[in-house]
Amino acid sequence: GSRGTGRTAAPSVRPEKRRSEPELEPEPEPEPPLLCTSPLSHSTGSDSGVSDSEESVFSGLEDSGSDSSEDDDEGNEEGEDGALSDEGHSGMEKTTEEQVQDGSPGPRTEVASARIGDEYAEDSSDEEDIRNTVGNVPLEWYDNFPHVGYDLDGRRIYKPLRTRDELDQFLDKMDDPDYWRTVQDPMTGQDLRLTDEQVALVRRLQSGQFGDMGFNPYEPAVDFFSGDVMIHPVTNRPADKRSFIPSLVEKEKVSRMVHAIKMGWIQPRRPRDPTPSFYDLWAQEDPNAVLGRHKMHVPAPKLALPGHAESYNPPPEYLLSEEERLVWEQQEPGERKLSFLPRKFPSLRAVPAYGRFIQERFERCLDLYLCPRQRKMRVNVDPEDLIPKLPRPRDLQPFPTCQALVYRGHSDLVRCLSVSPGGQWLVSGSDDGSLRFWEVATARCVRTVPVGGVVKSVAWNPSPAVCLVAAAVEDSVLLLNPALGDRLVAGSTDQLLSAFVPPEEPPLQPARWLEASEEERQVGLRLRVCHSKPVTQVTWHGRGDYLAVVLATQGHTQVLIHQLSRRRSQSPFRRSHGQVQRVAFHPARPFLLVASQRSVRLYHLLRQELTKKLMPNCKWVSSLAVHPAGDNVICGSYDSKLVWFDLDLSTKPYRMLRHHKKALRAVAFHPRYPLFASGSDDGSVIVCHGMVYNDLLQNPLLVPVKVLKGHALTRDLGVLDVVFHPTQPWVFSSGADGTIRLFT
Repeated sequence: GSRGTGRTAAPSVRPEKRRSEPELEPEPEPEPPLLCTSPLSHSTGSDSGVSDSEESVFSGLEDSGSDSSEDDDEGNEEGEDGALSDEGHSGMEKTTEEQVQDGSPGPRTEVASARIGDEYAEDSSDEEDIRNTVGNVPLEWYDNFPHVGYDLDGRRIYKPLRTRDELDQFLDKMDDPDYWRTVQDPMTGQDLRLTDEQVALVRRLQSGQFGDMGFNPYEPAVDFFSGDVMIHPVTNRPADKRSFIPSLVEKEKVSRMVHAIKMGWIQPRRPRDPTPSFYDLWAQEDPNAVLGRHKMHVPAPKLALPGHAESYNPPPEYLLSEEERLVWEQQEPGERKLSFLPRKFPSLRAVPAYGRFIQERFERCLDLYLCPRQRKMRVNVDPEDLIPKLPRPRDLQPFPTCQALVYRGHSDLVRCLSVSPGGQWLVSGSDDGSLRFWEVATARCVRTVPVGGVVKSVAWNPSPAVCLVAAAVEDSVLLLNPALGDRLVAGSTDQLLSAFVPPEEPPLQPARWLEASEEERQVGLRLRVCHSKPVTQVTWHGRGDYLAVVLATQGHTQVLIHQLSRRRSQSPFRRSHGQVQRVAFHPARPFLLVASQRSVRLYHLLRQELTKKLMPNCKWVSSLAVHPAGDNVICGSYDSKLVWFDLDLSTKPYRMLRHHKKALRAVAFHPRYPLFASGSDDGSVIVCHGMVYNDLLQNPLLVPVKVLKGHALTRDLGVLDVVFHPTQPWVFSSGADGTIRLFT
């Protein structure tokens, strides 16, 4: 019976079941098996048992019993609890049967009906709520689930279906007068309608008032201590002894303060002057002035005092003539010695208003407030100590010092030079449309080959076993056999070129290889490599089988590499990094150096990858040369700089030389001696000593040793190409004056 009463007190009540209970009272006659199964008679059931069963009907135990019966099916069904519940059911059904037969309500029915009325009268809204028992668990955890929590029986509380769009919500807002006081309960997802008391509470809180209406924040304060003087003290503790004896610690503090005042360490506070303090910012430093306390103060720059030229009646030698006035007007404002023209007036009253007065005052104000207000600390250093200790040029000999020979014959400027590997012959290309072969020792022109166009670049094959010259003319590269020197070498070169067997299917190439005609073979031409764009440079690989050319075009086909033995051409790059100016092969390793306007890139040809990117810090790179050892590179630029790179050290310049006054056109290393040279538009060739040490801890030694002059400036152009003799400390230079000069 205890378990049955426990079920009666279970608080899991659903409102819809509760409302349907009064309709269960006039039940039809129950089935006979239920009446027969009860082992107890009506007289056997005690009053307490009947009342328990009647209470269970109206307290919702029938529903909970049906729910719990599903759970109890798995348990022990023939226990004591089952007998008691059967007993309750039989008593309830007998009583109901008698009442239906008599047609009059019995005393139990009246009591039950009274209880039903009392229960609904005392029912509160809290019992009808669907209690969510999740506690302090964040509700965001249930965002991805169809339920929002669990009720007291452990069943899921499912979220209401939100299939209404914004249009339905707007219609509800217009139609429902209580829409403004409807909120959504986040614990259950149900819509709640706020009562008038709750709305009033929200409004009080929004207006900053207290939630409780009966709270008065302005109640009179309760004075816990009265203001009346009491007769008896709060504590009657006797005074300490230390309150009658002077403190030694305070005495020591006072003596220290007296000593500090006597020594002047502590100054009495002076009353502050309320008037604001103004001072002249540009006044001269005076130790007693305010500016005397500014240690880093810099006085204002003084205006230059006017001279005789500024006078309204200057002396006649200060007045400019007509030619001087025209020269003054043609000069740039920064190049003029005087910013005005001196004029003469008969009297001071005839002087007109100064036109640049406001501009000069404005510039003066700029000078005053843009002046750097910082004093530079001077260091007393001997200027001689700042100059690096360089060896004397006479200790660095040999190097070219004087002009020995002049090679005359070209009628236009000579753009390019190249020397044979043995050093006996020299080839030059000019704008007059011809190639000229010279004997170095005698300056005699031994052969002239007309090519019908401007020769932009020329290069002698560096292999001593091959006698071949490559010349860049317009959009083609001409390969010539000059037949100079050893006849066996010239004959073997022709045999090498004629031994080529073309493939049956010619491959698709960026250039076309054409054999020379009989007439062209008479003047020495053997092969012609035709391109789609003009060729600006041609250079050989150190072994003499490959040559690289630079085309004057945009895109990734600016650099092409040709193989002489197989007559193959290829474009090594897939994309462009700017306009290519010069290319050069590394003398020992499979590297290709490509110089664009602002950078020099070093590519590994076998790995097909970028190895280094050198940044010359120049506006426009014009020329490139690689040291014979391969670890150093020099670049010339059109902004008159020569940059030395140490590849093992850094991608930044090791040294930048600014010896030339105008643009550099060519740079070159000597193959054997520690020399390098640069040619410029100022008409000079500067030879420098550049020693590279085998010790990696020792930096290269760069010393300018000689300035060689001899070329005349033509059309603002000076030296166009520089090349060293392969074995002697000699340098050749070609100029815009149409001459080639040898300095030895």
